[in-house]
Amino acid sequence: MPRPTDPPLQNVYDVLREQFGPQHWWPADGPDEVVIGAILVQNTAWANAVKAIDQLKRQAALDWRVLHETPVDRLAEWIRPAGCYNRKARKLKAFAACIKDHGGGLERLFEAPDEQLRERLLAIWGIGPETADCILLYAAGRTVFVVDTYTRRLMTRHNWAGADSAYEALSRIFTLQLQGDAEQYNEYHALIVELGKQYCRAKPLCEACPLKQFLPKTTGKVTRT
Repeated sequence: MPRPTDPPLQNVYDVLREQFGPQHWWPADGPDEVVIGAILVQNTAWANAVKAIDQLKRQAALDWRVLHETPVDRLAEWIRPAGCYNRKARKLKAFAACIKDHGGGLERLFEAPDEQLRERLLAIWGIGPETADCILLYAAGRTVFVVDTYTRRLMTRHNWAGADSAYEALSRIFTLQLQGDAEQYNEYHALIVELGKQYCRAKPLCEACPLKQFLPKTTGKVTRT
């Protein structure tokens, strides 16, 4: 396989912004809902996470104290629409326990510097790099770039990264090249998600894709990855 090329990330951003317009992410009422949504959306579609969030709202359970005190089996039933509900209920309770240890709110937790906060998030059971970075970017407003399945597809299909590239390596490509702020990273990630939903699917629609011009010249299209 040819050696990956340097990605024209600013040009890609400009094309995506022109194509899709502002995305206004993350769709949530405040940082607490962002964090809860970031956990619920793991391995499922956002529409399913929204259904679970709506269930929590009906139970007045978008509250860390309530989440901490609610029995895990009851919480699991409330978030059933999100799938993997037993594990996700445990994850929500683990995060709620962390919040309790930090005075009962996100504010105290978010006082930590970027690297220290990320380490604390990753230490919570069920919080991996992508979820931690979603929380950092969308809830805490930190300048980190979220790498998800759509981002990896974009990078590998255009030969801007190897298929086995580590999460941190992919994220670093964006942060080093763009040197933007949290607002741009927020918008860029949301635009990549929209690209993935409409064009860069498991079976890609390369001919209609707004980023067709950036595909490797040897093929002009990609196969399923």
